[in-house]
Amino acid sequence: QVRKLPAMGRNQSSGVTEFILAGFPTLHSLQTELCSVFLLVYLLTLMGNIVIISVVGVDPRLQTPMYFFLGNLSFLEILITSVIIPKMLTNFFSGRHTISFTACIIQFYFYFCLGASEFLLLAIMSVDRYLAVCHPLRYPILMRGAICLRLALVCWAGGLLPVIGPTVVVALLPFCGQDVVIQHFFCDSGPLLRLACTNTKQLEEVDFALASVVIMVSLLLTATSYGHIVLAVLRIPSASGRQKAFSTCTSHLMVVTLFYGSAIFLYVRPSQSSSVGTNWAVTVVTTFVTPLMNPVIYTLRNERVKVALKDMLKKVLVCSGNL
Repeated sequence: QVRKLPAMGRNQSSGVTEFILAGFPTLHSLQTELCSVFLLVYLLTLMGNIVIISVVGVDPRLQTPMYFFLGNLSFLEILITSVIIPKMLTNFFSGRHTISFTACIIQFYFYFCLGASEFLLLAIMSVDRYLAVCHPLRYPILMRGAICLRLALVCWAGGLLPVIGPTVVVALLPFCGQDVVIQHFFCDSGPLLRLACTNTKQLEEVDFALASVVIMVSLLLTATSYGHIVLAVLRIPSASGRQKAFSTCTSHLMVVTLFYGSAIFLYVRPSQSSSVGTNWAVTVVTTFVTPLMNPVIYTLRNERVKVALKDMLKKVLVCSGNL
C-alpha cells in the first residue's frame, strides 16, 4: 500500500492497490481484433526467436561471437514481449483492464532494464562487427569465448542495476484518486508519473539523464563502429568483397535503426509526461514490431542462418519419421 501525501487540486486516497490501463482509447470498438493481432504477434515472436536460439545453440557452424550475441538478443526480445503482451491478453479476455500496483512496478522495472540491456547488446554487436571487418586477423583473439561471455554479462547487469533506483522511487510515489488510469497499454514511465500527486520534475530529469546516457552512448558507439566499417569496406578493391563485407552488417544495422529511432523519440526528451497522446503508437514499434521482425531480418538476410535452419528442419523431419 502506498502512503499518501497531500496535494492541491487532487483527490486524496488512502492508498492505490491497482491501476486501470487505458490501452488503445481510440480502438475500443476493435477489442476482439486487437486481441487476435497481439496473440498472433506474441506467438510468432516466441516462435521466431526460439528458432534463432535453437539453431544457434545446436549448429557448430554458428558457434561464433556474432551468433552468440544474436542468441542473447533473441532471448531479450522474448523477455521484453513477455513482460507486456501476456498481461494485455489477460485483460482482453477477462474484460478487466486493470493491473495491480505490485505488478505495475514489476512490469515498469523489467521493461526498462531489459530495454537498457538490449541497447548495450546492440552496441557490443556493432563492436563485434567492427573487429571482424577491420581487424580480421586479431578477431579470434579479441573476441574469444571467455571475453564474449563477460561482455554478455556486462550487458545484462548494465541493464538490471541502473533501473533499480528509479523503480524504487516510483514505487514510493503517492498516487491519488479512486480510478487511477494509466493512459497507455502498460506501465510506461511518462503515463505513470502523470498520476503522482506530487511534483515529479526531478524524477523526470533523472529518467531523461539515464535514458540519454544509455541510449546516446550506445548509439555513439554503434555509429562509430559502423563508420569505421564503411570506411574499411570502401577500401576493398573488388565489388564482390565489398558486398560480402556489407552483407554481414546490414541485418544488424536495420534492427539498430528501427530500435534506436523509436526509443529516442520516446525517452530522450526532458519531459515524457507532457506528450503521452501519440506515445503508444511508437511504443508498438519498439515493443511488438522489432521483436517480431528480428528473426525475419536475421534469417532472410543471413545465408549461414538459413542453411543451418534448413539442416535443423531436415534433422527434425528425419527424427519424426523414425518415431
